Amino acid sequence: MPRLTEQEQQEIIRFIEADKPLPDKYRFLLFEDKREVELVWNGKTNEVCNIVLPFQTIEQVDEPRTEKPSEDNMQLGLFDTRGRQLKGWTNKLIWGDNKLVLSSLKNGPLREEIEAQGGLKLIYIDPPFDVGADFSMDIEIGDETFAKDPNILEEIAYRDTWGNGADSFIAMIYERLVLMRDLLANDGSIYVHCDWRASGYIRLVLDDIFGKDHFHNEIIWQGAIGDTSSKNKKFIKSHETLFFYRKDGLLWNDVFQEYSEASKKLYRFSDEKGLYRMGPIDNPGGGGYAYDLGYGEKAPTGGYRMPLETARRWIENGELIIEEGRVPQRKLYMSEGVRCRDVWVDIRATQGSEYLKYPTQKPETLLQRIIKASSNEGDLVADFFCGSGTTAAVAEKLGRKWIATDLGKFAIHTTRKRMIGVQRQLKADGEDYRAFEILNLGKYERQHYTRVNSNLREKEQQKQSVDKEKAFINLILRAYAAEKTEGFTNFQGKKAGRLVAIGPVNLPVTRLLVEEIILECRKHQVTRVDVLGFEFEMGLFPNVLEEAKSSGIDIAPKFIPAEVFDRRAVEQGQVVFHDMAFIEVKPHITVGGKDKLPTATVELTDFSVFYSQDSISNAEQTLKNRNSRIVVDQGQVVKVSKDADGIVSREVLTKHWTDWIDYWSVDFDFESKHEIIRMQNSQTGEWQESWTGDYVFENEWQSFRTKKDRSLELTSVAHECEPGHRKLAVKVVDIFGNDTMTIVEVTV
Repeated sequence: MPRLTEQEQQEIIRFIEADKPLPDKYRFLLFEDKREVELVWNGKTNEVCNIVLPFQTIEQVDEPRTEKPSEDNMQLGLFDTRGRQLKGWTNKLIWGDNKLVLSSLKNGPLREEIEAQGGLKLIYIDPPFDVGADFSMDIEIGDETFAKDPNILEEIAYRDTWGNGADSFIAMIYERLVLMRDLLANDGSIYVHCDWRASGYIRLVLDDIFGKDHFHNEIIWQGAIGDTSSKNKKFIKSHETLFFYRKDGLLWNDVFQEYSEASKKLYRFSDEKGLYRMGPIDNPGGGGYAYDLGYGEKAPTGGYRMPLETARRWIENGELIIEEGRVPQRKLYMSEGVRCRDVWVDIRATQGSEYLKYPTQKPETLLQRIIKASSNEGDLVADFFCGSGTTAAVAEKLGRKWIATDLGKFAIHTTRKRMIGVQRQLKADGEDYRAFEILNLGKYERQHYTRVNSNLREKEQQKQSVDKEKAFINLILRAYAAEKTEGFTNFQGKKAGRLVAIGPVNLPVTRLLVEEIILECRKHQVTRVDVLGFEFEMGLFPNVLEEAKSSGIDIAPKFIPAEVFDRRAVEQGQVVFHDMAFIEVKPHITVGGKDKLPTATVELTDFSVFYSQDSISNAEQTLKNRNSRIVVDQGQVVKVSKDADGIVSREVLTKHWTDWIDYWSVDFDFESKHEIIRMQNSQTGEWQESWTGDYVFENEWQSFRTKKDRSLELTSVAHECEPGHRKLAVKVVDIFGNDTMTIVEVTV
């Protein structure tokens, strides 16, 4: 310990006697091992999430839309004749809290698969740093635009978790960046996108996690003009910042020193005779050297003639870019060519056909530059705040493999549509593309919230299990604003004259459970019941509801949203239990003929929802004169207007059931692919595969609305099927991003 002055010693004694904390200066005076600069915030901890949860595969998209598979459109044996990918990496779109996702990727069985691809070479993230921003989504209904409120879990996360000052934001991003660093390949790179609100914090956090020697660039991107209002007495905010770090710390300058001569030159191919000009990059048109590839003499300009073999090698290696009307050029790579400046003014904000009206959406040209600079074809790249899916879309177009995750369900749906669109275009152009699958942590994430400590003795585990079950029931009842009841087997609460039954945390509500509920209703003469569940057994409704109704029992199934596990959402009364939507479809089967298989076609005939966001009565009471508001009330989207005299008018915008549908898709042979998860054996530590009992929805045909084309097909293609009994699965995603699935059994 360093020697303290007598005055310092006396001061320390006084603080100890007064039972007061020592001033910060003594942290550095009392210990030899000190850091000159240290990042500290309220609640800082070195603990990082190490939870491993299995990923559930809920959907797979191989070929973007199979009309009639043939060997002509299969890619080099990667896909079978049905259009399903046979081998290789499948891209991953993951819905869930990225802290749990990152921890499960880092420590779970998928890590082996990632390493088999050469490791994760590039991460780009654009985390929500504007805690005061409006995260609502604009949804088009006819000629009107409706502002959809964010998912409560998203809103709570953005505004409360990251919005309680700088310390809460740093704590959130710090833990996730540590996980990202550990998941990166040793030669991997990370780009973190931010603006003036967070750039100062982000730079310090990245230095703390990666080390300042691993910092490469602070990139300034001017993507928009900014606020030019004369009322704003500040310099115009017209740029955003990207911080670029590498895990291994190898600086680009080290690379360029090895190619110092090449980095200063620009090669140009001028004509069929093979005349090349090579000049300084700052002045490529002059002061250079001339080479005549066909001869070995010194050029008149004082340069030297290049061997013909060099030119042939460039041509054979595909290093020459030859475009009509332009001088052919040799391709230059970051390790041997022109370095880009760190101020980017040539990339404009997102616009044109790629603009999806998604908050914070970034242009594809920005991601093209980043992905090309820090990865090669075939490399694996990731975005853990994927938003509208720009990183994944650009990665797919540039021949990279990808992982994309987001907390928002609407973001996952937006990205799904976008990636199917990219696949369709690549297929039409005869280019390669990869299958992608949609994953989540599903019931395993819910189990995590109610799990029992396995290190306790058996008796203590049983007690904890009972306590957790009670806490879970109380949590759901509180979120649903229901009172607790006693004396029933299947009913845990009551609300507004209706009894409440709560399904299990890790299993779907089954027909058996509903039948038990109906029996108990008859026993106690109960006529109205709400059944709350995270999932419902496929095909359970609406038939069982009709059966109950015939007995005079009104059963209302409602989904328990993931927000119930967020204490703040429950305390603020923001959890919404949506009624189940219903799909009606009509299958059409044609008989096969000679050398022809029978076909199955699916017609979508009806879709009903019961959502509410605001209410007509509230809008009428709070609306000012000469204003209008669009609300969702009991499954209807209504525009409420008030004229100059205060007279209210209503216009129903959802004029037809199809107005609620944004997307629908068909699996023509559901239950043909088992959902397999990998879990670690607690005794051997080995990863073992097991069937969950569920099936993967194989997305074989789909129709959806785009920004350009708002139309929707209501009848699928006629799909060839082998004769026999099968199940057709239909998935509908509504304009809010919520999905509903139904199954129809047919004999072909």
